[in-house]
Amino acid sequence: MKHHFEKHYTREEANALLPQIRKWLERLNRLREDLQRCEKRLSGLTEQGNDIGGETVNNWIRALADMQELLAEFQRREIFIKDLERGLLDFPALIGGKEVFLCWESDEEAVEFWHDLETGFGGRERL
Repeated sequence: MKHHFEKHYTREEANALLPQIRKWLERLNRLREDLQRCEKRLSGLTEQGNDIGGETVNNWIRALADMQELLAEFQRREIFIKDLERGLLDFPALIGGKEVFLCWESDEEAVEFWHDLETGFGGRERL
C-alpha cells in the first residue's frame, strides 16, 4: 500500500517532541507578532513615499528568516501546522495499517486524538 508520507509517528514519538514543539510554536507566534509590527510601520512609511531602509527593514527580514528556519524544522519532520495561533498540529501516523493524522493542540497535555487524512479537526477521535 502506497502512503502519502514518508514519516509516521507513534503516539510516544509525537509526545516526546511536544516540549520542543511548544518552544517552536511560542517562538513562531512571537515572530509573527514582530512581523505584523514591522509591516504596520513599513506600510505607513511607504504610503508617505519615504525611503524605507534601516532598522525596521532589517528587523522584518531577520524575523522572516527566523520564521522560515523554524517552519523548515516542521517541514523536515513532516509535522503539519494547521493553525499557528491555536498551535494545532497533525503528525502522520498509521493506525491499524491505515494512514491517519495524530492531532494535537497546544492547550492539550499530550497527543490524545487522531483523524482521517480527509476529515480534519472536525473528525477527531480519541485514541
